[in-house]
Amino acid sequence: MVVPCYRSARTLPKLLDRLMIVLDGMSVPYEVILVVDGSPDDTWDVAARLADRFGPVRALHLSRNYGQHNALLAGVREARLEVIVTLDDDLQHPPEQIPLLLAALHGDRLDLVYGVPHEEEHGPLRSLASRSVKAAMAGVLDVRTARMISAFRAFRTHLRQGFEGLTGPYASIDLVLSWATTRVGSVKVRMDRRDHGPSNYTLRMLCRHTSNMLFGYSSLPLRVASYLGFLVGVVGLVLGATVLWSFAVGATTVAGFTSICSMITLFSSAQLMSIGVLGEYVGRIHTSGMGRPTYVVRERIGSGAAASVPSPAGPIGLTRTGSAPSAPDER
Repeated sequence: MVVPCYRSARTLPKLLDRLMIVLDGMSVPYEVILVVDGSPDDTWDVAARLADRFGPVRALHLSRNYGQHNALLAGVREARLEVIVTLDDDLQHPPEQIPLLLAALHGDRLDLVYGVPHEEEHGPLRSLASRSVKAAMAGVLDVRTARMISAFRAFRTHLRQGFEGLTGPYASIDLVLSWATTRVGSVKVRMDRRDHGPSNYTLRMLCRHTSNMLFGYSSLPLRVASYLGFLVGVVGLVLGATVLWSFAVGATTVAGFTSICSMITLFSSAQLMSIGVLGEYVGRIHTSGMGRPTYVVRERIGSGAAASVPSPAGPIGLTRTGSAPSAPDER
C-alpha cells in the first residue's frame, strides 16, 4: 500500500486503523508505505508514530513538497511485494474496497486495475476538468485507457521496470504505467466524501499537472510548430510566385517591389522550413529523453534465464516457474 500524505495529520490514524483491519483479514503479506510530501503541518510526526506502532508500516519524509505523483513514485520504488495498491490519504478511497481491486487483478489477465467510482466524487467544475484531462491524455498522449484512470489503483510491481529511467520533476504515474502494459481493467468501487477539510488537489494544480504532461511527455507542441513552419513557408513561396507573375504581366509598377518581395518570401520560407526540420529533430531528442522503456519483462521462465539477466535495482517481482496463458489486451 502506497499512500502519499499531505496535510493529513487528522486522517492518517483513522486510515491506518481501517487499513489494518482490512489487510489483516485478507491473510496475505503486506506493507504500508506512507510518503509525507513535505507537509507543513505535523503529518510527519503522526506518520512516524504510526510506523512505530504498526510493524508493517514504513514512513518516508520527502525533503520538500514535490507533488502527489512524485511522492507516489518514491513509494512505488520502495515497495517490496509483488502487487502495489495506491490510495489517497483523505479517506475518499475506502480501504474496505481494496479486496475488489485485488480480486479484479487476480490471475494473469490484467496487470493494472483502476477503481472507478459509481458516482463522481467532485463538483461539476472539477469533474469537467478531470474529464477534459483524461480526454487530452487519450487523444494527445495516446493513453487509450485514460477514461478509467483513478488515483485508486492496483498494479503488479514488475511494471515499474517501465519507468526505471524516469527522472526530472514532472512525474505522471498513470502515463508511465501506460508505457509498461496494455492489460488494464477497471472495477466499480464506492468513493466517500473527504473526511476533513478541502482537497489539496485544486483546479489550478490539475491544470498545472496537465501542462506538465503535455510539455513533458509529448512532442506534439514542437510538431505543431514544425507543421506551422512548413505551412507558412509554402504560403511564402506561393506569394513569391504571385509577385513574380505580376511583374511578368506588367501588373507591378513600383520599382524594386518585385525584387524585395521575392527575397523576403524566399528567405522567410527557407527559415520557417528549416525551423520545422529542427523542430522534428528536437522532438525526437525530447522523446528519447523521457525515459520511455525499450521493453518491459512481464515474467521469466527457468533458472538459467534468470541467472543470465542482471538484476535491476531493487526487487521487481517474483520469478515464475510456469507459463501463463495468453490474454487479449484490455483497451
